[in-house]
Amino acid sequence: MNKVTDFSKRPFGAPDTSVPLADPAASGGRRIPDHPKEAAYFRMLQDHGISLNPSQIDAVRYTEGPLLTLAGAGSGKTSTLVCRTGYLLAVKEADPSGILLLTFSSKAAAEMRERIAGLPGAAEAAPRIQARTFHSFCLWLLYSQGSQKQIFGDTRRQHILLQQIMRELGLGDAYPPENLLAVLSSYKVNLMTAEQLPEASEAERQMKKILLRYEAWKEENGHIDFDDVLTGAYSMLKQRPELLDRLRRRFRYVMVDEFQDTNLLQYELVKMVASPRNNLMVVGDDDQTIYSFNGARSQFILEFEKAYPKARVVTLDINYRSVPSIVGLGNAVIRHNKKRRSKTLRAAIPGRNLPAYMRPASADDEAQKIVDHIVREVSSGKRSFGDYAILYRSSSSSRAVLEQLVIRDIPHIDYGDGRLLYEHWLVKPVLDHLRLSVNRRDFDAMEGVLPTLYIARDKGMTHIRETDAGRPKKGPLVHLLTLPGLKDFQIEKVRQRLESIRSLKGLVPAAAITQIRQSFYDSYIQAGEHSELTSHREMLKEMLDELETSAGRFDSIVSFLAFVDEMMLKNRQTAAVKSQSQGDRVALMTIHKSKGLEFPVVFLIGASEGGLPHASALEADNLRDTRVDAADGDRYTEALEEERRLAYVAVTRAKEELFISSPAFQRGKKAEVSRFLLSAFGGKEPADAGRPARPTGTLRFGKIRSERERTSSGHSGGAGSAAAAASVRTQNVAVWACSAPGCKAWTRIMHSKDMNAAHKPCPLCSSPMKKSRRDVPV
Repeated sequence: MNKVTDFSKRPFGAPDTSVPLADPAASGGRRIPDHPKEAAYFRMLQDHGISLNPSQIDAVRYTEGPLLTLAGAGSGKTSTLVCRTGYLLAVKEADPSGILLLTFSSKAAAEMRERIAGLPGAAEAAPRIQARTFHSFCLWLLYSQGSQKQIFGDTRRQHILLQQIMRELGLGDAYPPENLLAVLSSYKVNLMTAEQLPEASEAERQMKKILLRYEAWKEENGHIDFDDVLTGAYSMLKQRPELLDRLRRRFRYVMVDEFQDTNLLQYELVKMVASPRNNLMVVGDDDQTIYSFNGARSQFILEFEKAYPKARVVTLDINYRSVPSIVGLGNAVIRHNKKRRSKTLRAAIPGRNLPAYMRPASADDEAQKIVDHIVREVSSGKRSFGDYAILYRSSSSSRAVLEQLVIRDIPHIDYGDGRLLYEHWLVKPVLDHLRLSVNRRDFDAMEGVLPTLYIARDKGMTHIRETDAGRPKKGPLVHLLTLPGLKDFQIEKVRQRLESIRSLKGLVPAAAITQIRQSFYDSYIQAGEHSELTSHREMLKEMLDELETSAGRFDSIVSFLAFVDEMMLKNRQTAAVKSQSQGDRVALMTIHKSKGLEFPVVFLIGASEGGLPHASALEADNLRDTRVDAADGDRYTEALEEERRLAYVAVTRAKEELFISSPAFQRGKKAEVSRFLLSAFGGKEPADAGRPARPTGTLRFGKIRSERERTSSGHSGGAGSAAAAASVRTQNVAVWACSAPGCKAWTRIMHSKDMNAAHKPCPLCSSPMKKSRRDVPV
C-alpha cells in the first residue's frame, strides 16, 4: 500500500482550503480564589497533580443553585465532577451522605467513587457518597422500601419469553423480540405504559397484545426489567410524598453526569429529588446527544434555563485529549448543526499530525488498505495493535474489515455482539436456501427455510424426517407437500419454493441472493404492515445489501459457502477469548459504543453518503419508525443533525492520529463523500436538494411506491420519472463488456459457467468481451 496515494490531507472533492485547526489553549497561571479555605483546597489539588482551568474552577465553586456545565469532548468533565465533590466535603463541609452523583454506567460510577476516594482527606467520606447509576439508585430506593421483585434482565430469556408468547397467540415469529422490547422501552421512558400502545392497525394490535402478556407474566412471577426499575421508583415517589420529602431532605447536592443522555423519565426523577433547593449540577454536551433511539433528548440541555431560570452556565472548552488538527476538525464538523449551544473547543495538547483521508473503491478495498497500514506500523515498531480503534456507523459496516482481521489472524476485539454478518438471524435463511441449492438433503438448512414458508420448525421437520425415513427423496423438502393442515395456497408456495431452490444452482452467488430477495425474502421480512413498525427497517435492508456485496466476490455458490463456513469457524475460535478488555488488540465498535472512550489512533470507516449520514436519516421523512425528537415535526433535519453529532463523536475519540475512509461504492451503490467532511472544509452540503420527497403511497422494503406507480405502472417521462430513476436502488455486478471502441454492448454475468469462461464474443460486433463491473438497478 502506497501511503502517499492512499491517504491525503483533504477528503476527496473538498475545496482546496486550509486544514481546520483548533486554537491553542492559552497558557498562564491558574486562578486561585482569595478565600483562605478555598485557596488551601485548590493548592492541595495542585500539590497532588490536579490543575484546574478557570472554567473548571468556576464549576467546582458554584454549589448553591442550578448549574449547567457544558463539557466539550475531552474537556475534563470527570475531573471537574470529582473535584467539585471534594470541594463540597472540604470547603462546604457537606455531609457525604447528602451528596448524590448519578451517571449512566457502572464503570463510570466506580471510577468516580475511586477518584473521589483518592482525593486528599476524602478516603473516609467517599464510601458514604451515593455515586450510582440511575438504575442502581432506583433499585436501592425500591429495595429500601421492601420490594422483593427480581430483576428480569437477561436479554436471551426476554427474547425466549416473547417468542413463546407470540407462538401462544398463533403469530409465529412475526416480530423480532428486540424490536418489541425497544417499542415497549420507548413508551416507558416517555412516562407511558403498555396499555397506551396504539391500536390503529392489525400489526399494532398484535404488538400490544404480545407486550401486555409480557407485562402480565412479569407481574405474576414477581419480576421487573430495567425500565421497570425506573418507572417503579418514579411511581413510588409520586404516590408517597413523605418518602420523596425524606429524599429531598437527605440529598442536599445532586450531580448528574452525561446529562445529554437522559430521557424524560430520568429527567423527571432528577427534578423531583433536587427540588426545591435545586442545588443541581448537570454536566453534558449537547453535541454528543446520540441516543435519541433510547429516548435521550438534547432539549434538556438546550432549554435548561427555561426549567431553571436562575441557572448558571459554565462552558468547559479546552480539549485535553487530542492534537489541534483533530479538535479543529471536530469543531468544523459540528458547527453546521443549528440546534446546539455555541462553543468552539481549544486544544491543550500540541501536535502536527493531520487527519488523513482515503477514497477506496469499496468496503473490501477499504478493509485491505486499513489492515495493511496497521500491520505495517506494528511490524515497524511504531505502534501496537492496542493503539487502534476502527469505528463505524452501523454494525453491518464492519463485515469487510472484520473478515480481513480474522483471515490474517490480527488480534482484535469486537465490542458488538461478536457475531459475523453470516450468523445474523436475518442472513441465515438466505444462506440456508443457498445451501439447499447445492445439497438438497441438508436438514439443518431445511429447518432454517421453514419459517419463510410460515411453517413451524418443529412440526415441519418432524414430518419431513418421518416421511423421508420411509420414502427417501433427493430433496426431502418436497415432503412438505403432504404436511397435514396446509391450505392450497400454502402448498402452491411450497411448490414455487422448491422450483426456486432448484433454479439457484447454476447462478453466481450474488445473482442467487438477488433472486431470493426479489422472489420472496424481502416481502417475507417486511410482510404487510410490520415494516412500518420495525425500528430497524433500514438496518435489515442494509444487512442484505451487504450480503450481496460480499457474495459478489465469488464465482460460485460452493466457493462462497466455503468461505462463510471458514469465517464462522475462525470467528468462533477468536470469540473463545472471553476477556472484555482491549489489551493489545485492535478494537472494533460502532460510534455509539465508542462514546466516552479514547484511542491513540482511530479509523472511521464508511464515511460516505448513506453510511454517515446513514440512509435511515436521509429517509427520515418517509420512515414511520424514525425515532428522533423533532418537536417541530422536521424529522429529516433532526435526524441529520444527530448523524452529524455521531460524526463529531467519532472524530473526537482520536488522540494522536485520525484516518477517515469514504468508499466510492457502498453495498454495490455509488456513494459520495460524506457531506459532513466536505462542509468541514468549506464545501457546500447537499441540504434539501438531496432530500427524498415525501411519498404519497406506502413504504416497502427498499422501495417507495407512489400513487402514480400503483395506478399506472410503466408511465415514464418528465421530471418526476427522472427523480424516481435517481432514487432506484442499484448494485454493482459482474458483467461482460465489449472491448471494441465505440461498442457499448454489455451483459450481466449470472451463471458460474460464464464467470469461469476465459472470453466471450460480443453479440453485436463479435469483438472479444472482457470481464468488468457495472451498476445496475435492482
